[in-house]
This record gives sequence, structure tokens and C-alpha cells, in this order.
Amino acid sequence: MNAREEESEATVLAAAGFFGRWLLQERELRGLPRREVVRLTKLAPAVVEALESGDPDRMPPKAYVFGYLRTYAGVVGLDADDVVLRWQEVVGPEESVVEQPRWPPARILVAIALAIALVVIALARALFPPARERPSLHLRKAAPMERAPYPPAGR
Repeated sequence: MNAREEESEATVLAAAGFFGRWLLQERELRGLPRREVVRLTKLAPAVVEALESGDPDRMPPKAYVFGYLRTYAGVVGLDADDVVLRWQEVVGPEESVVEQPRWPPARILVAIALAIALVVIALARALFPPARERPSLHLRKAAPMERAPYPPAGR
């Protein structure tokens, strides 16, 4: 880590600590004990402590922080959007990771298309055999039968 990154991290830590102290002061100004906030928010005591410390290392995973902050703000009587915006100012803009769609390589698509085509051809051939193998649907006229000679009379 270079000097600029260390300075930036120190600034974030200081701002995060200030944010946590601000939450703590707002709660105390309203005369709410931490136990009461824990009970009303149904958050773990460690989560409430982490929010009020502002220490990014103690904060819950990013996916939960905004929800926890909104819940905390609602119980303490703060504007939830304002609290979330203040936290975003502290930690900076969230890096948006754009995932590239994971398409199979072209070779696999071609192989799948060929396999499907072969299955369709095999089914078509089995269900609809070529004309020379198909029995005729037209009735053939039977060849005239030769009449057997009549048995000699008198017998």
C-alpha cells in the first residue's frame, strides 16, 4: 500500500468513526439506551455496537449495512435516507462490478446445434420412413384367379 492509499484509508476510518459517534450521540440525545435499540430493532448487540463505532472492520457485510442503518434510524427517529447517504459519503461510492454474461464458447454452441439436428433427423426418419420403404396405401387389384377345372362329371 502506498502513502496515498494509506492516507485515504486513514481518512475513511476517521470519517467512519465520526459517523459512528454521530449515531451514538443522536441515540443518547433521544434518551434511548442501547438495550432498547437492540430490542426494538431486533439487531444483535454486536451489530448496534458496530454501527455506533463506525469501524468499517466491525461493520456487518455490505449487503446488510444499508438495511441495518435504515432500521436503526427508524427506531432512533432519524431520517433513514439521510443516514444512508451520510454512510455512503464516508465509505465512498460503491464499486459496481459488471459481470460479463457467461456464454459458452462458440464451439460448444455449434456442437449442441449439430446434436439437436441429428436427433431431429433421426426422429423424422423413424416416424416418417422414405417412400420406397413405406407400404402402399393403395389396394392392388388381385390378379384374376385361374379357375380350376371342374371335376369330371359323374363321379
